[in-house]
Amino acid sequence: MSRSIIASQLDAAANAALRAQLPEHQVLDLAPDQLPSDIPADVLIVRPLHLRNRALPRPEGWPWSLRWVQLASAGIDGYPQWLLEGLPVTSGKGCNAQQVSEFALALIFAAAKQLPQLWVKHSDWRLSALAPIAGQRLGIFGFGHIGQALAHKALALGMQVQALNRPGQAIAELPGVSRAETLAELFGNADHLVLAAPLTAATRGLIDAGVLAQAKPGLHLINIARGGLLDQQALLGALDEGRIGRASLDVSDPEPLPDGHPLYRHPQVYLSPHTAAISADGPQLLLQRFLDNFARYAQQAPLHNLVDAQRGY
Repeated sequence: MSRSIIASQLDAAANAALRAQLPEHQVLDLAPDQLPSDIPADVLIVRPLHLRNRALPRPEGWPWSLRWVQLASAGIDGYPQWLLEGLPVTSGKGCNAQQVSEFALALIFAAAKQLPQLWVKHSDWRLSALAPIAGQRLGIFGFGHIGQALAHKALALGMQVQALNRPGQAIAELPGVSRAETLAELFGNADHLVLAAPLTAATRGLIDAGVLAQAKPGLHLINIARGGLLDQQALLGALDEGRIGRASLDVSDPEPLPDGHPLYRHPQVYLSPHTAAISADGPQLLLQRFLDNFARYAQQAPLHNLVDAQRGY
């Protein structure tokens, strides 16, 4: 194919790595909020943090000379709708599955082993009976790359795993994983339950007061997906009632939560700043995924991880 011009919002180190891998093509650095309106680029790599405002107006002349858009994230909810339509758009889906599943597993260990409150800083030692991991029941809502990676790890630890996919999606067959028929069944059986589904029109607010009321008493609820899946007021009510025993949240709605929000203050809420997917090897995994797809693009072959804007992922 002819020489491509790749306009990238990635950082300088990532763009330098692209130049080293694609010496016959041109890689242009974009500012985090810049789009290539006056650049004859045919490929755009765009980050979500600076286009998270889905109401951002469509710029005049879009999509200019572009022929393909690569998202630097797995989810598509951080981009305006016009950016996701009219061109082939691919996501980073699957790049962070191992990291996020490890984080979810760490949250399960923290709950079962009473960390960090177990650590002592004085001589008044009090012994605590700690919960096992083996034999505990893990529910997974959303059985894509992250859900399946988590299931593999949990099964290796002797956990009982049950999964349910998002509405309209069949669940992948994985030996040792049982299938839940409903959210009520999934919540009613689990000791730990991980939300790993994408945020779509069908899943927004799906985990509401009615679903939480079906939870096994004392359930540990983990959200490493999107804050919009969960009715946060309903969660606070379920925590106060004891229906939910602990909530470990790596995401919220909005992000960040405003100062003074009740989720910051609740003693059974453990909130982290949407960091589960951030890792030392994350940028390299994304670049490799892009390079694999760029080879297909050069050969005019079908791209992997194509986004369906109407579907929501």
